[in-house]
Amino acid sequence: MDIKILGPGCPKCHTLEKNTREAVKELGLQAEVSKVTDVNEIAGYGVFITPGLVVDGEVKLAGKVATKNQIKKLLGG
Repeated sequence: MDIKILGPGCPKCHTLEKNTREAVKELGLQAEVSKVTDVNEIAGYGVFITPGLVVDGEVKLAGKVATKNQIKKLLGG
């Protein structure tokens, strides 16, 4: 599973990354979590309000910080 956190590095982006990493760990998923900070690459996903969450190339969330439990649901847990 390939998970990307989209955002320039703001506090909301860091919170989404933290929550995502915790959700992945708790679900026991094999996933690579990476950050995308380049605004052109972020816009390429059609995300114009950060933070964003992309799972296997599909935008799952944009413009808000999801809780760990919300992310678990998005990841199928």
